[in-house]
Amino acid sequence: MNPDTFLSHVGTAQNGGVISPIELSSTFHRNEDLSYTNDLIYARADNPVRRQLEEALTTLENGAESMAFSSGQAAAMAVFQALPPFSHVLLPDDCYYGTAKLFETVFLENLTCTLVDMSNLSAVENAMQENTKLIWVETPSNPQLKITDLQGVGEICKRHQLLFAADNTWATPLLQQPFLFGADFSVHSLTKYLNGHSDVIGGVVICKETSEVSQKIRTIQQVGGAVLSPFSAWLSMRGMRTLSLRMEKHCQNAQQLAAFLENHPKVEKVFYPGLSNHQGHEIAKNQMQSFGGMLSFCVKGGEQAALSVQGNVKLIIRATSLGGTESLIEHRKSVEGDKSQTPNNLLRLSVGLENIQDLMADLEQALNV
Repeated sequence: MNPDTFLSHVGTAQNGGVISPIELSSTFHRNEDLSYTNDLIYARADNPVRRQLEEALTTLENGAESMAFSSGQAAAMAVFQALPPFSHVLLPDDCYYGTAKLFETVFLENLTCTLVDMSNLSAVENAMQENTKLIWVETPSNPQLKITDLQGVGEICKRHQLLFAADNTWATPLLQQPFLFGADFSVHSLTKYLNGHSDVIGGVVICKETSEVSQKIRTIQQVGGAVLSPFSAWLSMRGMRTLSLRMEKHCQNAQQLAAFLENHPKVEKVFYPGLSNHQGHEIAKNQMQSFGGMLSFCVKGGEQAALSVQGNVKLIIRATSLGGTESLIEHRKSVEGDKSQTPNNLLRLSVGLENIQDLMADLEQALNV
């Protein structure tokens, strides 16, 4: 079935309703023979709405099973928690700062990581250690939109018998299918494009195959209890019904806005894989259906000039996060801190569904204040 058709029916009820109800019960009836109807015992372990969402995400990503969590960070953390103690992990040098922060704080005493430029496969190989167990890829990366060759990383992982996880949040399953390139896990922040309306916090780990590691992740979900709420699961399915249409518009707007900014005299550099001069453009063409709705750009004049642009937008909203219908702009360095490799004059832009001429006009006036 075409993904457009599949997504338009996500969340359809099994009892005759067009849309599934939200099952809020925390516990479920036990039968006289001590069995449970539909294997539903307690909402931390399972919930009908969460189960339906997980099944839809598994189908969309062509995986074997999924586990939905209370946030994208909780989903990522579950993958790392499933590793043996004292494992070493390779992370992108330009990954979401919260991912690296997990290793600086939560896993400080029992896991180690090395940040590496994953657009350079030789650097990836050279960064491996005897106890390396997992390569974590983020492509496009956040916020400099570096592109990692998923096929190349998949071959490295196969050769060295490593686990391979891809944060596929920015691309979504519609634009990129990590399992085709050897990934074992595809991780998403449901908060972003999958929900798409800036009203859910959630995450998911989608597993290519059922395995010992996938079962550890499920145990961490059910026993640890960082599960997605029924209402958030329902909202996520509601948002997914329009994912195809939204992503098409996000990509169109971002491509046009990137071209506009690339030719603007006040802009130093634009980071968007849809531009032909982007370092990862050819790889992105081969592994993505389109180039996504995220871009970053550096403003001439340094940090103060960038902050001025951010401060003077009128239509685009100054806020963190991404993937909603509205365009959001953010000065990432001020969020990530002094250790960040992000340029001081970089602004990250989540391109929304507004009229492209309105977006261009807003950036034009902000750049020329």
